[in-house]
Amino acid sequence: MAATLISDTAPWKDLKAHVGAIDKTHLRDLMNDTERCNSMMLEFDELFLDYSRQRATLGTMSKLFTLAEAAHLKEKINSMFNGEHINSTENRSVLHVALRAAKDTTMNSDGKNVVPDVWQVLDKIKEFSDKVRSGSWVGATGKALTNVIAVGIGGSFLGPLFVHTALQTDPEASKSAGGRQLRFLANVDPVDVARNISGLDPETTLVVVVSKTFTTAETMLNARTLREWISSALGPQAVSKHMVAVSTNLKLVEKFGIDPNNAFAFWDWVGGRYSVCSAVGVLPLSLQYGFSIIEKFLEGARSIDQHFHSASFESNIPVLLGLLSVWNVSFLGYPARAILPYTQALEKLAPHIQQVSMESNGKGVSIDGVLLPFEAGEIDFGEPGTNGQHSFYQLIHQGRVIPCDFIGIVKSQQPVYLRDEVVNNHDELMSNFFAQPDALAYGKTPEQLQSENVASHLVPHKTFTGNRPSLSILLPSLDAYRIGQLLAIYEHRIAVEGFVWGINSFDQWGVELGKSLASQVRKQLHASRKKGESVEGFNFSTTKLLKRYLEASADVPSEPTTLLPKI
Repeated sequence: MAATLISDTAPWKDLKAHVGAIDKTHLRDLMNDTERCNSMMLEFDELFLDYSRQRATLGTMSKLFTLAEAAHLKEKINSMFNGEHINSTENRSVLHVALRAAKDTTMNSDGKNVVPDVWQVLDKIKEFSDKVRSGSWVGATGKALTNVIAVGIGGSFLGPLFVHTALQTDPEASKSAGGRQLRFLANVDPVDVARNISGLDPETTLVVVVSKTFTTAETMLNARTLREWISSALGPQAVSKHMVAVSTNLKLVEKFGIDPNNAFAFWDWVGGRYSVCSAVGVLPLSLQYGFSIIEKFLEGARSIDQHFHSASFESNIPVLLGLLSVWNVSFLGYPARAILPYTQALEKLAPHIQQVSMESNGKGVSIDGVLLPFEAGEIDFGEPGTNGQHSFYQLIHQGRVIPCDFIGIVKSQQPVYLRDEVVNNHDELMSNFFAQPDALAYGKTPEQLQSENVASHLVPHKTFTGNRPSLSILLPSLDAYRIGQLLAIYEHRIAVEGFVWGINSFDQWGVELGKSLASQVRKQLHASRKKGESVEGFNFSTTKLLKRYLEASADVPSEPTTLLPKI
C-alpha cells in the first residue's frame, strides 16, 4: 500500500479551497471582530500569546485542528514522549524532553528509563562546575580557571550561545558569573581561534570540547589547535587539567589526552540542534553561571514540555504556532518567517531557531521517502527590535509578505530611568513592540494619505497595503526559567510542523554531501602543498578556482612549524 501524503487528505484539500475565502478578507476587518480576537489569545504560566493578527478566522482554526487529526498529530507527540523510534531513517528515539525531565519521571528508550542516566550526568556537571567555580579544581600552575572556551559547531554551539547571551544581562545570572568569561569557538576559520584566545591566558583557561563522536572535522581541528596553545605554554602534561570533553567516544577522548573521567556523556536520542539541555549546553553554562541557575532554565523548558504533552490543541501554544506556520507556508504561500525579539538579550535567538527549524524541516521527501508535492520548511531569520526596524522592516511593510513573531518582555533585565523623559527606555522599546504588528495588519490607504494632503505623486510610495500577518508573545520577564520556556516553545512548534507535513524533522542528510566533497578537496590541497601535484578530478570551474587559490597562496610552507594566532 502506498504511503499517504498529508496533501492527499480531505482536510488539506478543504484548507486549499478555504484560501479563496481568506483572500476576500483583510486584517482591518478581521481585527474588528472582538469575539474572534479574544478567542485568539491565550495565557499559560503568565506567558501570553496573541495570534489575532494571523490571516485566519475561527473557521480556519477549526480546519487546521481537523488537519492535525488527519496527520495523527496527537499520536505522533505521544510517540515522541514514549521514546518510539520516530527518527526512522536513523532508527532512533527523539527524547530531548528527557534532558529536562524531573528526577522521578520515567521516559523510556528501547525499554530502558533514560532519566536516571540524564541525572547522573547532571549531578556530575554540578559537582565538576562547583569545583571549578570554587577554585578547588585548578589548572596546571595552581591558578583558578576563570575562563572557559567551548569548542563545538552547529547544535553544539548555537543553542548554548543563545542561552549564554540571554543570561549575560540577567541580574541573578550576571552576579553569579562575576569575574568569569565564557567564549564559543565554532568556525574552523583561524580568525575565530584568534578571536577566542585573544586576551586569555592558558593558565586560567578551561577548554570544553563538544563532539558526540569526537570526529567532527572542524571541531577536532580547533580542539587540536587549542591543545597546542595550552601545551606550548604549559607543557603537554597540562592538557588533562585544562581540557574536558562532552562526548560518547571515551576511547578517542583518552587518546586525545583528556581524562575519560572528565568526559560528560550524551546519547544517540539527542539530536545536535536539540542538545542545549544536555551536557553540550549545561556544562559550559554551569561553569559560567553555576548549576542552580541552569537548573531553572531546565525547569522552564520542562514546564512547556508538560504543557505541550497535555494541553488540548486549542490552548496548546506550540501546537497553535506550528499549525499557523503550516497555514502560512503551505496554504498562503509565505515561505519565510521573521523572529523579532524586542530585547537585545535575545539577539542570538534567531540564529539558533534558524538551525533548529531549517535543519529539521528543510526536507523534500516524506518520512516514507515520497517526493513532496508541496513546499515544506520555513526560511527563518531575525534581529532584535528596534534594530531590525532600521534594517529589513521596509521589505516586511511594503515588499514581500513575511509573517512575523514579535517577542516582548514586560520587565527589562536592566531598567533605565531618566528624569524629564516622556517614557523610560524600556517603554520606548515596547512602544514599537505594540505598534509594529498593527502597522503590518492595518497598513495605510491612499484615502487616508489624501486626507492628510500628501502630494499625489507620493501617495503610491506612502501607501501600506497592510494585511500582513504576525503574532505576539509577551513574557513577564527574561530570566533562566523564561529562556527555557522560549526554547521549548520553538523546539516543539518546529516538531509540530514536521509532524503535520509528514516529514522526519530529526535527521539531516542534507549536510552530508558538501562534507564528503570537502574531503576530496582536502586531499587535493594536501597533495598540491606537500608534493606539488597538479589539480585533477574536478570540473573546469572548481579546477580554475583551486589553481588560483594555490598559486596566490604559494608562500604557505609545505612543512610548516607550529604557528598560532597573535592578537
